[in-house]
Amino acid sequence: MTTLYAQLGVVKSGYVEISAPITAAVAQQHGFGHAGLTFSIGDSAAGYAALSVMAPDQEVLTVEMKINLIAPAAGVRLVAIGEVIKPGRRLIVTKATVYAEDQDGTRKPVAVLLGTMIPA
Repeated sequence: MTTLYAQLGVVKSGYVEISAPITAAVAQQHGFGHAGLTFSIGDSAAGYAALSVMAPDQEVLTVEMKINLIAPAAGVRLVAIGEVIKPGRRLIVTKATVYAEDQDGTRKPVAVLLGTMIPA
């Protein structure tokens, strides 16, 4: 996440926000944020949301993660909002919505991720 200049924002039980700037290093050929950036911060936001409902001595791993790219990631930064859909003892179902944010703070959804996390 350091390489992507990602920053942890809001953290609540079952809810986490992570943002990262769209720079030339993580833009694709049309200047939009690359799907790799979108997936990385979405997966991390979902994973940390899962971690927030686990026991303090546990860590988290992604079992599987699906992404739907629904719009080009045009803006100055991406914001991923990770949420726990269903906590479980062994598996935790999560989702993340990733938004492209303009200079004025306007957000547009660009991806939805659905995943399963497991305590490590």
